[in-house]
Amino acid sequence: MNRLGSATSPYLLQHANNPVDWWQWEEEAFAEAKRRDVPVLISVGYAACHWCHVMAHESFEDEAVGRLVNEGFVAIKVDREERPDVDAVYMQATQAMTGQGGWPMTVFATPAGEPFFCGTYYPKEQFSGLLRAIGQAWRDQREDVVAQGIQVVEAIAGTPLRGEAEITSGLLDAAAALVARGHDQVNGGFGGAPKFPPHMVLHFLLRQQLRAGDGGSLEIARHTCEAMARGGLFDQVGGGFHRYTVDATWTVPHFEKMLYDNALLLRNYTELWRLTDDPMAARVAGETADFLLRDMRTAEGGFASALDADTDGVEGLTYAWNKEQLLGVLGQPDADWAADLLGVTQEGTFEHGLSVLQLKRDIDDASEELKHRWQTIREKLARARSERPQPARDDKVVAAWNGLAITALVENARLTQRQELADAAVKAGELLRDLHFGEGRIRRVSRDGKAGEPAGVLEDYGCVAEAFCALHQLTGQGQWLELAGSLLDTATARFENGAGGFFDTADDAQKLVTRPADPTDNATPSGLSSLVTALIAYSALTGSVEHRQIAERALGTVGELIAKHPRFAGYSAAAAEALVNGPVEIAIAVPPPASPAGPAGGGAAGEGAQALVRAALWAAPPGAVLVVGEPDRVGVPLLEGRPLRDGQAAAYVCRGFVCDRPVTTSVELTTMLRRSGDVSG
Repeated sequence: MNRLGSATSPYLLQHANNPVDWWQWEEEAFAEAKRRDVPVLISVGYAACHWCHVMAHESFEDEAVGRLVNEGFVAIKVDREERPDVDAVYMQATQAMTGQGGWPMTVFATPAGEPFFCGTYYPKEQFSGLLRAIGQAWRDQREDVVAQGIQVVEAIAGTPLRGEAEITSGLLDAAAALVARGHDQVNGGFGGAPKFPPHMVLHFLLRQQLRAGDGGSLEIARHTCEAMARGGLFDQVGGGFHRYTVDATWTVPHFEKMLYDNALLLRNYTELWRLTDDPMAARVAGETADFLLRDMRTAEGGFASALDADTDGVEGLTYAWNKEQLLGVLGQPDADWAADLLGVTQEGTFEHGLSVLQLKRDIDDASEELKHRWQTIREKLARARSERPQPARDDKVVAAWNGLAITALVENARLTQRQELADAAVKAGELLRDLHFGEGRIRRVSRDGKAGEPAGVLEDYGCVAEAFCALHQLTGQGQWLELAGSLLDTATARFENGAGGFFDTADDAQKLVTRPADPTDNATPSGLSSLVTALIAYSALTGSVEHRQIAERALGTVGELIAKHPRFAGYSAAAAEALVNGPVEIAIAVPPPASPAGPAGGGAAGEGAQALVRAALWAAPPGAVLVVGEPDRVGVPLLEGRPLRDGQAAAYVCRGFVCDRPVTTSVELTTMLRRSGDVSG
């Protein structure tokens, strides 16, 4: 066993018995490289990564390759999910040097950490040759190698973004129009193969429709959501989404399932359902939430990071089917009916005559008889599939991704009144509070109830603060708002760059060759967009002008990015929609006995109060906040000075804590909210 045996990361533990003498990311590794006068090999990946497994089996488990690495290098293995800061720096270098990136990422660096040669996956023979060539260059062309490393660092260091673009409704309208031009009108989504779910862009488009009444944006979102849900990207049997498809038609997925994808997509489908009452969106949101609770929850109440792309080293082994397998589980005629419905052909749509299940017909608007038939078949297939080998689970808890999951579950629970979703969100929040959080700082990961060493990065502070704001609205408890404020205070003090924007690491974080500050969305929302979203929600819940101003300045630094490259700034654009819209603040004051905690946010008893809560949930404009409780409830600033009206529940619609007259009927509230949401001019 090498030095990875003590790691908490499942990815690092996968390599603990390699013949490669791996180090974890630590200063001692670079000191050892300096002492031995050898370059550093930095290998970055994650537990659910298919090509990471391939390179591990081909090269890192091979004795001869291990000798080459150990003799000529100090080798460092990095879990990109634990150390997104390290990943960001070297991914930027890899993209700058090769024009592309991906995992596994393979970087050769000086003992000072300066990257001089970068790539991704290499087959065994090519990797062995590369090791020899790099070793020879280090011995014979040292000066050139070191100079190249310095040049790469200078190139990727860049300068802080400075805010000049004002965030306006016109800018957002233009950004939505630019997004529309890239829409795949045949298959949905954007671009060709491979095709990734554009969840953050969908978040923006759905809010754009709400604010501007933009039917085009809504149709792009609806078309894309339907295409993804009916294709192989969505697990038709178990619920939840795979990472991406290898084709442009959403047919054959790369089979890993990531927590962040499912959290963000749960939010998309919940919002689409709220806007359109689309039964497909409601079903997919519900099945995705079911997947999160059934397959991704940890014993401590958090959510695991991912399910592996492979099962026993084979992609799709758990998920793909042929006609004979359907027949063995379902019998005829159900097997024939299911094959036709799910696109299972004799030739197969995947490999080895197997097919990825897709919904070839609309089941959501079908007769109740056909819906029942499909549900019965789905349950039989799920039982049979549970007896197959299952993909491994990376069960580390990532703070930011759990924050995304909490927010999504809260939003769905409030609409569906599913108490188990609300309870799961609160439980995950309690885990973050009790294990990851302390003295205003947050740890990025935990596993098996033990916090890991990596410090939280900006996205952790932003996503968790947003989740705590959501839990405050769900429960009416002041503790969550207080915790959100503590995180935001730390983030604004420790991560700011002096020009309105933010670095991705704190000012006292471990020093890297450059301090990352990427405002673009990638697989997850950028740190800046996450923080801005939380700042806006917190300012709306507390009335804090200071937090709003910080958000406005930060959004200004990415105004040009939103205008010119909105597909890479969807979460920032969605935050801007909320800011342009106010955001609207909704306070529903109810009599004290009528405000126990519950999924609706206060669970207000009484027909009048419940009707107001339902109207607020279904008609709220983009980015609105909603609290429910007795007037002047301790720890809930939005309820201060909001009395009942003639002893009855009353709803207040506000902006900047300045409110319209209170209303007592759902009709009045719906009308007021729809008027409040119309700020398209």
